[in-house]
Amino acid sequence: MKLKGKTILVTGASKGIGYAIADYLLEHGAKVGVHYHSGKAGAEALIQKYGDDHAKALQADLSNSEEVLLLFERAVEFLGKIDTLILNAGVFIPHPMDTGVKEWYRIWKQTLAVNLDAVGLMTKVALDHFIINKSGRIIYIGSRAAFRGETQEYLAYAASKGGLTSLARSVARSFGKYDIKAFVIAPGFTRTAMAEQFIGEYGEAKVLDEIALNKLTEVTDIAPLVGFISSGDMDHATGTTIDINAGSYIH
Repeated sequence: MKLKGKTILVTGASKGIGYAIADYLLEHGAKVGVHYHSGKAGAEALIQKYGDDHAKALQADLSNSEEVLLLFERAVEFLGKIDTLILNAGVFIPHPMDTGVKEWYRIWKQTLAVNLDAVGLMTKVALDHFIINKSGRIIYIGSRAAFRGETQEYLAYAASKGGLTSLARSVARSFGKYDIKAFVIAPGFTRTAMAEQFIGEYGEAKVLDEIALNKLTEVTDIAPLVGFISSGDMDHATGTTIDINAGSYIH
């Protein structure tokens, strides 16, 4: 994997898919800004593993726009410039229909603040940065929910991922002449703490019934693809959505 010397910022990198991505990138020689919100221990574990010359833990609450901007600034300070921005951070908060309207809408706004508003703001500052540097790529970690919908408890989550997908395609279409590329990776159920919340409510058998394979996707199934895109060898696939969901669309 041709990642030596690549400079990359990964959001939500202290656990789950983001941790696996950052770990893979660092293992293959990239220099990585490791964003976290509350999972300091996970972020620091990567710094201890690879050294502070190669990785830096960067804390930010992505629901706060000022902290989003500061995160990008601090990442640029550490990395010098950013080759690839990986927008992975997200929340998966249920708000079933029997929730009161005010609480339902509070969760809606909280979900979109992290999953879409912060992504939009990070996209803006990244585009400014990439135009100056004459190249760059953004990898958006989306969801199958953008294409097949979600259960009634997760309407905000599905809506946020739908917006993210349209944003990514618009970036690819509108900024390609600046040598800026954008991709969406759309996982299905992946064995993470976020998914365990759903599994705990509905059971693993229900999840397995929705996919074509016999086992859930692991975070390590996703990381190599992100590494390959980050290497630049997939740049002519800009604008595409890559499904990693164990055949759940066709099952």
